[in-house]
Amino acid sequence: MNAFIRQTHRWLSIAFTAGVIGYMIVMIQGQPPYWVGLFALVPLILLLVSGLYMFVLPYVTRGRR
Repeated sequence: MNAFIRQTHRWLSIAFTAGVIGYMIVMIQGQPPYWVGLFALVPLILLLVSGLYMFVLPYVTRGRR
């Protein structure tokens, strides 16, 4: 399960980067609609969840020993 979370976190970071680059390209052309920002926001929220999981994991496993 831990390897799956780490791999998912890596792919989410790629999706987030692509979303930010896409948002910047759309912003150059003019005022973008609000939903274009969601392309970067959704992966960012998922990155937060998986990152917090990986941050807390060593402390939880240390407490179980």
